[in-house]
Amino acid sequence: MFGPRRFLPSISSLLALEAVDRLGSATAAAEELSLTHGAISRQIKVLEGQIGVILVERDGARLRTTPAAHRYCERVRSALLDLSRSTMTLSTNPAGGSLNLAILPAFGVHWLAPRLKSFALAHPEVTVNLSTRLRPFDLPSEALDAALHYGERDWPGVRYLELAPERVLPVCASGFLDRPLTSAADLLGCPLLHLETRSQAWAEWFAKHNLEAPRASGMIFDQFATMAQAAVHGMGIALLPHYLAEAEIDLGRLVAAFGEPTPVSGRYYLVWPDSEPVRPQVETFVNWLRSNL
Repeated sequence: MFGPRRFLPSISSLLALEAVDRLGSATAAAEELSLTHGAISRQIKVLEGQIGVILVERDGARLRTTPAAHRYCERVRSALLDLSRSTMTLSTNPAGGSLNLAILPAFGVHWLAPRLKSFALAHPEVTVNLSTRLRPFDLPSEALDAALHYGERDWPGVRYLELAPERVLPVCASGFLDRPLTSAADLLGCPLLHLETRSQAWAEWFAKHNLEAPRASGMIFDQFATMAQAAVHGMGIALLPHYLAEAEIDLGRLVAAFGEPTPVSGRYYLVWPDSEPVRPQVETFVNWLRSNL
């Protein structure tokens, strides 16, 4: 049950109010929705009458949402977006369902993407929608079914499927180094590139080689791809996951600065909400991944 009918406004009224709130005027809202100024005003009056709350302040011909209506519109906007996505999914895949998956850019592109074709062939009834995330987030609030996670088993309220361990390799542009490095200690005097979300990566790498890391300095990046590109242009040595480092080496863009890929503590996981029942699309994807690891 959805409660009393008066608390279920029409889509037309919600679209009119949301557009006024977002665009700042009834004129702009009318232009976007291909309606007249008067039609926008009437739709909002209908909504105000339905729920018994003033939603806009009228200054002559101008409309402006009240503070309470503005907060309401933030929720409405999210609901409309979710409805739009659900309708698109139904339209493109009427016989099945969708899996909304948050991915890490580098791992998603280099590890997951090559496997998705096989999944699509095996399960054409499931459409996988990908969304890039770099920062922590809440799965339910963002309407996401599952996510790729790097690190430890420290995400509350989820189940885990381990996908792969992490190994890292220092890489640089060909010709960047004056001479070949013969020991890990040789990197102590080199310009090092850093990833914002892995601030201790170099410290862990040096610790694996029984060395104390130098004081953190050098350029900081938010994605592996941009850090790799900086290394290509001779801006320093990047510590990349082996799958990305090997791809760049195969392309001839980078070379190994020293040694072989070194195992580190982090691992890659698929995570999904620890709730019952598990959505069929999630269960299908988890079982397929588990059998193909």
